Amino acid sequence: MVYIFRQICVRILNIPVEFTSRVEDFVAHDDLKMSYSKQALGNELFVKNHDLLFDRGISDIEIHIDNWDDTPCFFSVGEKSAIPFDIFAASFYLLSRYEEYLPHVKDEFGRFPVGEGIAGKNNFLEIPVVDIWALKFKEILQAKFPEKVFESPAFKAISILDIPEAYAYRCKSVLRNLIEISKNIYQLKFNHLWRRALVHLRLRNDPYDIYEWILGEHEKYPVEIRFFFLLSEISAYDKSLSISEPKFKLLIKDLADKASVGLKISFLAQNDANKMRVEKERLENIIHRKTDRVRQSFTKLNLPETYRKLIELEIREDYTMGYATHLGFRASTSFPFYFYDLGYEIQTPLKVFPFCALDAALQKIDSISERNKKLTSLLEIVKANHGTFITVFHNYTFSQMDHWRGWRASYIKLLKQLCN
Repeated sequence: MVYIFRQICVRILNIPVEFTSRVEDFVAHDDLKMSYSKQALGNELFVKNHDLLFDRGISDIEIHIDNWDDTPCFFSVGEKSAIPFDIFAASFYLLSRYEEYLPHVKDEFGRFPVGEGIAGKNNFLEIPVVDIWALKFKEILQAKFPEKVFESPAFKAISILDIPEAYAYRCKSVLRNLIEISKNIYQLKFNHLWRRALVHLRLRNDPYDIYEWILGEHEKYPVEIRFFFLLSEISAYDKSLSISEPKFKLLIKDLADKASVGLKISFLAQNDANKMRVEKERLENIIHRKTDRVRQSFTKLNLPETYRKLIELEIREDYTMGYATHLGFRASTSFPFYFYDLGYEIQTPLKVFPFCALDAALQKIDSISERNKKLTSLLEIVKANHGTFITVFHNYTFSQMDHWRGWRASYIKLLKQLCN
């Protein structure tokens, strides 16, 4: 219970909280106070509780969707409560990812699918309902305690650049080049062969080498950017360059001097804590400092196992909470939150940074103008709720190759909007 009250009141609304179960202490308190129980003690601000925060273990809870004004909600508690549903139990259900502990059918990559989640099933995936509920709760507090001043949190934006393959053609072994050339010939991709030849002859820059360009844009539009490098063995899912390649290591060092650099954990390492540790140490040996930020390849999360492994490795921040296939808010919030382990019933030190837009999901929108409108729509709803707007792009997104043409202009437009 303490966990979700601190997330809503302290981390989102900047309102300090204290807790008591002693009625005499509550009655004696002559400042802002609220009761959370089955019935009110007097005429205080009263929120009737659902049983969820007092239950132990995990069970399949029946959920009915209602509306609080125009916002979806659930865990209704009746009219006597200051809020018609239990905002704290509902927020806890969403932030703890309670539904991801329940039996479900995974997708082809072993991921929790959109259709299994309450937000996906009930068409509010693109609405950060937890953030909206919190601000509406603040309005209720303000009406009850008009003499109090409640400050709104500051809007923030973070741009994530995933780098699974730092260069399209450079810094690869002769064998790997031959394999890729053979594949291009077999697939009749002669334009790739031409580009590869021009890059090797130093007549054209590698199309994935977009680092100077993107750093330049972020200097013009000061939005925080964080880079995540894949440093794995090559596999069917992971296309990392060799960490023995000097130019690759130099790139990582250079970016680490100019921005935040984290680890993109490989697909094959996600179920193996030892492989995770090896990849983490590779990055730390290159940048000569500890790393505590990660993203999972293919945006794959298996809860609670994935996060427990990260905690063992002393990782403090994860940037995987979102969907690879759909836009929106997987945990129904844009605010960072601490992972609550339902199996152990504890708040952990791992902070989760949820993203709302990934390039693969945006790519499903054929029209550039419609894609830009969708990004603007997501940005506006996060800004309106003073949240944190996090997007995930890849270096190849801005390569100007094939279906990625036009993405640089869209990104620059987004940066301009973020700075307005």
